[in-house]
Amino acid sequence: MAYKYLALGDSYTIGEAVAADERWPHVLQGRLVGDGIKMELPVIIATTGWTTDELQAAIDKEKPSNNYDLVSLLIGVNNQYRGYPIEQYKTEFELLLKQAIAFAGGRGDRTFVVSIPDYGVTPFASDKNPSKIARELDEYNSIAKTICDSYQVVFVDITPGSRRAAEDRSLVAEDGLHPSGKMYKEWVDAAYPKVYAMLK
Repeated sequence: MAYKYLALGDSYTIGEAVAADERWPHVLQGRLVGDGIKMELPVIIATTGWTTDELQAAIDKEKPSNNYDLVSLLIGVNNQYRGYPIEQYKTEFELLLKQAIAFAGGRGDRTFVVSIPDYGVTPFASDKNPSKIARELDEYNSIAKTICDSYQVVFVDITPGSRRAAEDRSLVAEDGLHPSGKMYKEWVDAAYPKVYAMLK
């Protein structure tokens, strides 16, 4: 039997501006398979631009089953971008995390969260107050980590690495905003030891 993987998120999970095989959930699945863990291609519920409430609406519509062996969640950048209240993120992120755990058969130890990268260092955001973006995303990520800790869910902090895109433009896709395949591989590098341990 091959493991089933569900990835929940937004543009970062669907891999806006990169090829399908460069999306980090696909890279992660491929690396696991390469290390002898049988795993189906990921099921992705994610669309560019989604906020927490829009991801929730999509989940309500799609009604995923509760028999996934691995579930990931990465959401919140569009809440920050649109200026939504931080309390809304806190409430809705926790609800989404509880659902993610449920989709993993109630197993928090088969669920993981990836932090929100700092898009303030990209060419797209150069005139959009990068320091404010960084400060606010740090707050979002701090909230997410605290909630993850309370549910004993792994939190993979890729945000510091994402800030290297300020000096290394090869980490940014051609659209000047989203991560490149190279950066997505770095995210998988960060998550891989923890995810591998979950499944072995």
